[in-house]
Amino acid sequence: MQSTDSSSIDAPAAGPLAGLRVVELGQLIAGPFAARTLADFGAEVVKIEPPGTGDPLRQWRMLKDGTSVWWQAQSRNKRSLALDLREPEAQAIVRQLATEADVLVENFRPGAMEGWGLGPEVLHALNPSLVMLRISGYGQTGPYRDRPGFGVVAEAMGGLRHLTGEPGRVPVRVGVSIGDTLASLHGVIGVLLALQHRHATTSAEVPKGRGQVIDVALYEAVFNCMESLLPEYSAFGAVREAAGSALPGIAPTNAYRCSDGYAIVAGNGDSIFRRLMQCIGRADLAADPALASNAGRVAQVEKIDAAIGDWAASRTVSAVLASLEAAQVPAGRIYTVADIAADPHYAARGMLQPARQADGSTLMLPGFVPKLSLTPASHRRAAPALGEDSDAVLREMGLNDDQIATLRSRGIVG
Repeated sequence: MQSTDSSSIDAPAAGPLAGLRVVELGQLIAGPFAARTLADFGAEVVKIEPPGTGDPLRQWRMLKDGTSVWWQAQSRNKRSLALDLREPEAQAIVRQLATEADVLVENFRPGAMEGWGLGPEVLHALNPSLVMLRISGYGQTGPYRDRPGFGVVAEAMGGLRHLTGEPGRVPVRVGVSIGDTLASLHGVIGVLLALQHRHATTSAEVPKGRGQVIDVALYEAVFNCMESLLPEYSAFGAVREAAGSALPGIAPTNAYRCSDGYAIVAGNGDSIFRRLMQCIGRADLAADPALASNAGRVAQVEKIDAAIGDWAASRTVSAVLASLEAAQVPAGRIYTVADIAADPHYAARGMLQPARQADGSTLMLPGFVPKLSLTPASHRRAAPALGEDSDAVLREMGLNDDQIATLRSRGIVG
């Protein structure tokens, strides 16, 4: 496991993005998660936060010694510069940082950056190679651009919320901020694409190549993952509805009650279905030509689900999974986080990352995804305290101690 000593700030960056300079603006989830992903793979991320309060995520959910443990996951490998962006001097500092940066990440409401003199026109005039990732609820254009947007609203507008839950009951939300995370990952893809384009457009005029703006809307990131939803409506006028734990149009795939819990069974491949039916003692269904293809199984999904359910009901989850594993049928238990923390496969894959904190304690954080064979991600330093790196970053920009002290005395720097 990698050391997480926060004093390792001067250690060489690791990973394929080593040397990439990123300025992170915004707060909470979407923008910061994108910047954290870049940081995990070696980018040098300076996070801008308001003095005094910092990113609100520092106080979200469960706190340890006054700071959210979520913060330790979201902001690992970053440096914290506390600036009051309402002040012209702070805006000037961001413009100077952007002049030397490769990427700027922000997730304010459209127009906020322009109001601070930090819009793309201004920043690209200073640094034509800058890649600017902008994440917002509805995008930088369109009739809804000025609406406030959170991930949960985007999940509803993107079509996901309508499909979650049991038929006829209130649509439930996914238990995490999946809309924000999907937008973050689309943003990271956009940054990597823009960096590739920048590499291909180097010239004497722009030695580092041309930067560009990446416009990610939360609802579009959700909608982009909605599979056949729109084509089915376009072709057939079909409006997909909530289906509980089943996956409509693909059979059998469901959660089945066992004697001590539920097992997820995905027997929807043709040969897998035959093995599944043999495993549960239903050779008649395995041999039924009407069930040989997915279309036929969908037409009789209630009968198939009943057969699997009857077989599973008298068995424990462990017994069901052992039988299905022997039959090479995809299946699994529904994990709690306690199951995850105890699972040897998670551990073997490095997905349970022990991170040493400033007080000497160890906190378990999620590992790194994806896994690169030659240039893997690493945990180089713990998440920073608010303004922990303000002086260091400002000195690197050329400010002297008197100038920094003046900015601190006026509350512009924290």
